[in-house]
Amino acid sequence: MAFEFAMLYDVEKCTACRGCQVACKQWKNLPAEKTPFDGEYQSHKNLSSKTYTLVRMKETVVDNKVRWDFLKYQCMHCGVPECMNACPENAVSKNEYGIVTINEDMCVGCGLCELSCMFGIPHVNSSDKKSKKCNMCIDRVEKFISSGYNRKYLPACAKTCTSEAIYFGTREEMVTLAKKRLEELKQKYPDACTYNVETDNSRGGGAMMYV
Repeated sequence: MAFEFAMLYDVEKCTACRGCQVACKQWKNLPAEKTPFDGEYQSHKNLSSKTYTLVRMKETVVDNKVRWDFLKYQCMHCGVPECMNACPENAVSKNEYGIVTINEDMCVGCGLCELSCMFGIPHVNSSDKKSKKCNMCIDRVEKFISSGYNRKYLPACAKTCTSEAIYFGTREEMVTLAKKRLEELKQKYPDACTYNVETDNSRGGGAMMYV
């Protein structure tokens, strides 16, 4: 029996070390991108065909104190993927685990997936004319499942996270964990909330969740 899987990102635990970015680059063998320094510490302005994971950093001043807000940004693996619906070649698919992938052999680089995604995730590579994005390390996930959930096969970003801000497991496990963390966080942050936790895949939710 196949189970839907999900990744949960705990914003409060993230230290913006960007280890997830490095791990993603290494596992996917993605090239580095030169980015100019414009006074901010966010490394890339956005995702690209060479960068699938990005830690967004926002600096604000609250009560005369500088505050940093961090957010891990990657494919949301939507329950109803608009990129998949828009693809004329059926190159985008969602498997039984809830992970959305792109078959590059079928992709013709039309860019409709890029235009249709409300999160701005897929990007067509200018060299090979193929659309690229996070596939949640599907090769590692398959080994994770076949090995009886051996944690050494977690998606690269989750495996490398030193602050344990990234969790991966069955969707049921992640929903339970998210609700538990929300109760804890509300004691300190009354406005704390979750995203993509209450809505399952059949109703438009996705495999990427936040608390």
